Amino acid sequence: MKIILRILVLLFIPVSFNACHLITAAGLGSQGQPIKKAPDKLTSMTTNSAVNVDHSDWDALLKKHVNSAGMVDYKGFQDDRPALNSYMKKLSDLHPTKKWSVQELLAYYINLYNVYTVDLILNNYPTKSIQDIDGAFTKAFIPIGSRTLSLGGIENGVLRKMNEPRIHFAINCASISCPILSRDAYTAAKINEQLEDATRGFINSDKNEINAKNPKISSIFDFYTKDFITDKTPSLAAYINQYSNTKIENNVALQYKEYNWSLNEQR
Repeated sequence: MKIILRILVLLFIPVSFNACHLITAAGLGSQGQPIKKAPDKLTSMTTNSAVNVDHSDWDALLKKHVNSAGMVDYKGFQDDRPALNSYMKKLSDLHPTKKWSVQELLAYYINLYNVYTVDLILNNYPTKSIQDIDGAFTKAFIPIGSRTLSLGGIENGVLRKMNEPRIHFAINCASISCPILSRDAYTAAKINEQLEDATRGFINSDKNEINAKNPKISSIFDFYTKDFITDKTPSLAAYINQYSNTKIENNVALQYKEYNWSLNEQR
């Protein structure tokens, strides 16, 4: 009987994790990518880095194929494959080092995650959900120099280690409940303001139902709770209240909204 129970437990464990935040599968490490801790008060700047990456090609594609609601025209991206491939190759040919500023690293890895998510959808199009793609977050398919990372590797192995929880509202996993795909490429020159706008926009959007006494919040706050808890914000409510137009009362029980993994495609 004990053996049977043990087998059942082992069978249950792999399916009990959400695909977006698996941290034990292969391909989720940093693969030696440089990691810098963002300061408590991040400032936007370009003068403190050995490299300033030009993301204008990605910016132009986003403005062309993402609408104001953050919904994506994947067929349009498919038609612009040469430009998309050129930008991806540009990023992949770079070799980020610790001589890059934290601002440049944040912008680089956020854009890298977002563009390769679009690429993943196009390579499996048509699809109803990124979750229908085998190993979407765990397979290493993103080349950076001589290394290859997965989406989970960029998120969990690099970005989450940079002491900047606002990245959770900047990276887009091609799903309805995800933060929207910004129509602006992230850049070191604007990174703090862009992260601030993304966070405020997400928290005050319909991804959450925030009120004082009975708030229902995005499951992102459940997936990554520890990233938002600091001495300054000792609870999720405290973090959310920094940005929310409606403040959550102290000691109120939080409920989490069901995550909608349907593709964020323009209709």
